[in-house]
Amino acid sequence: MKELELKYGCNPNQKPSKIYMEEGELPIKVLCGKPGYINFLDAFNGWQLVSELKRATGIPAATSFKHVSPAGAAVGLPMTDVEKKIYWVDDLDIEFTPLANAYSRARGADRMSSFGDFIALSDVCDVSTAKIIKREVSDGVIAPGYEPEALEILKAKKNGNYNVIEIDENYKPKQLERKEVFGITFEQGRNELVIDDAFFSNIVTDNKELTDAAKIDLAIAMITLKYTQSNSVCYVKGGQAIGIGAGQQSRIHCTRLAGSKADNWFLRQCPKVLELPFLDTIRRADRDNAIDLYIGEDYMDVLADGQWEKIFKVKPEVFTAEEKRAWLDKNTDVALGSDAFFPFGDNIERAHRSGVKYVAQPGGSIRDDNVIETCNKYGMVMSFTGLRLFHH
Repeated sequence: MKELELKYGCNPNQKPSKIYMEEGELPIKVLCGKPGYINFLDAFNGWQLVSELKRATGIPAATSFKHVSPAGAAVGLPMTDVEKKIYWVDDLDIEFTPLANAYSRARGADRMSSFGDFIALSDVCDVSTAKIIKREVSDGVIAPGYEPEALEILKAKKNGNYNVIEIDENYKPKQLERKEVFGITFEQGRNELVIDDAFFSNIVTDNKELTDAAKIDLAIAMITLKYTQSNSVCYVKGGQAIGIGAGQQSRIHCTRLAGSKADNWFLRQCPKVLELPFLDTIRRADRDNAIDLYIGEDYMDVLADGQWEKIFKVKPEVFTAEEKRAWLDKNTDVALGSDAFFPFGDNIERAHRSGVKYVAQPGGSIRDDNVIETCNKYGMVMSFTGLRLFHH
């Protein structure tokens, strides 16, 4: 297949639309559904991300893409019982394979953003992973293959209209890539930058103790940023992105956005949140919305009289700012990556409040000394990579 006609482009008024190869055949097969323009943008960027994560770590990887940026990304390390609970998979009677762990963690870290995602998997989709995908609101999945039973599970989703794409894992794109904007063709060399242990060797802080686990987390952060719309900042802990801030015009706003998502991820693990007395009839998506409001500043939207009765069996106590801060102070050893340099130490100050200990960024600001000084104040380890990772 050399080309594939699409229903429409980014928006319904943008017709005609297709994907095609100037030379050779498309490296994909559509096994079910009819993926659209944005679906394929998410699918191809997501596939690149998980392929690089797998190469960098040797562990199966998954990402949950939304609007041409990852909402979550993770490798398939085992989940704790608490993580299974906050990701809504603790009730599943399945074998939690590495790939199933990877998708549960990629989807679960920021479930609000992952709602309606496009999934990319580094390995052949197994039955366990398909069963997790089956009950999530999702637009589609791309993987190098599917176990027969897993494929049948996915084909039954959305009344047979779920998008299932198989990609040739041996496909290598051309080294030059092109796109048109306003009828003008842009051309550049592909970003083939390899992110490995050596990428973080230039440590500029007093503390130079970069652990092996931190190197994996920093690699996940930087590879995720490589496929995130810039500006972007990514917080990672334990092999998964826990907060991604994308597309903000200000670096500090990226850091705050990603930090607030990382904070929400950790607040969801607090016993006060885990023990919320939801009505048995409340769906998982509605629980996600209620939790997001409960741990945020608009908590009265779910605690006001006349509202809480629709969600909870018993009215929960307010989760006070003091209680939240005390819980967040327990979050430690978080890694943070940035796709461009930090211009001021305020980014580090904000990162510190979310438990960041390890930082990787290009460096090159005229205020590098201030950024380094702020890291030293908190005993952080910071590596200057010398390389930007803008993605547009």
